[in-house]
Amino acid sequence: VTEAQALGGVRVVELATVLAGPGIGKYLADFGADVVKVEPPGGDPNRRMGWRDADDPDAYFHKIINRGKRSVVLDLTADSDRDRLLALLADADVLIENMRPGKLESLGLAPEALHGRNPRLVVTRVTGFGQDGPYASRPGFATLAEALSGFAAISGEPDRGPLLPPIALTDEVTALVGAFATLLALRHAERTGEGQVVDVNLLESMLQLMGPLPTAYAHLGYLQPRLGSGLPYSVPRGTYRCSDGHWVAVSATAESVARRVLRLVGAADDPRFTTAPARMAHREALDALVRGWISARPSGEVISAFEAADAAIAPVQDMAAVVAHPHVRAREALVEVDGVLMQNVVARLSRTPGRIRNAGPPLDPVSIAASRAAPGPATTVRDTERGQGGPR
Repeated sequence: VTEAQALGGVRVVELATVLAGPGIGKYLADFGADVVKVEPPGGDPNRRMGWRDADDPDAYFHKIINRGKRSVVLDLTADSDRDRLLALLADADVLIENMRPGKLESLGLAPEALHGRNPRLVVTRVTGFGQDGPYASRPGFATLAEALSGFAAISGEPDRGPLLPPIALTDEVTALVGAFATLLALRHAERTGEGQVVDVNLLESMLQLMGPLPTAYAHLGYLQPRLGSGLPYSVPRGTYRCSDGHWVAVSATAESVARRVLRLVGAADDPRFTTAPARMAHREALDALVRGWISARPSGEVISAFEAADAAIAPVQDMAAVVAHPHVRAREALVEVDGVLMQNVVARLSRTPGRIRNAGPPLDPVSIAASRAAPGPATTVRDTERGQGGPR
């Protein structure tokens, strides 16, 4: 018996490429939405981005970000295919698009026109910088959002340059924000029959991750320096190398944990470290003490001692260790779908759990009639220009 899913019956049309926009569609599909991805002739760039099997034309990015979706191939420069898209949207609940501001309108698909045909449609628009403002028309690259949000400035070692994340962090965060915001708009549409526009962008999604840093600057003039793996309000906190060359990560943000770590390394009575403000004032000395204690011992001994003291520690794992980790396996945090290992659904619902129906499918130009039939293999979307929330 197939379990009911929270978004069963919700119909989504996805006009988005690369990661942030399709990521929204992925999350909705995971929880039961029927997502039809519109792909241009020749296929979405996701199919050719990054790693893939030697005998498979489609990249893993495509198989993961477009999982659970169906597909139709349309050329939006052709009047006939735009008419087919309008037919898809006539009974859809959500449209996801990530074209530059104004491009949807230039295709005759402005939200006002779409709402004239389908008043309850939620139009989720993903861009680099939002639908208005002086940066609205700029290319929407995640790298730019990471630089402009303040994230890069605080990332890296104190004596080195700022760093960008080595993963598609901004796109993934924006996908979560977009899925959340789309569900809010869907809730309103279900209650009132009124659709609306959801304006999601990379810069403001990253700015949310900055926490109190804008506030601290505005009120105190505080500018956070680069601290490597450290936090300005917690010490010891970071990564430390053991005598066998393995690395561990330690956190003493909680006062009770900080006391346990101090006892463990023999500094419980040191007046420089008895309070959180004192530890902050003597950050370098405490960090050096902890680093020295850990570096004198092999990782197994360090981890065992921390765990025995009920202090927070974990080994720094590469992906080989992550895939093999017993907790990851027990939780089925990674699952195989159509022969491809990928992350499982992001949250567990007790009554309406998520489920991955299929990996991103092969490119298969199909008719609109076929795309509206019973759920089957899907594909992807793209505008005739570069989409927003796009390549890094």
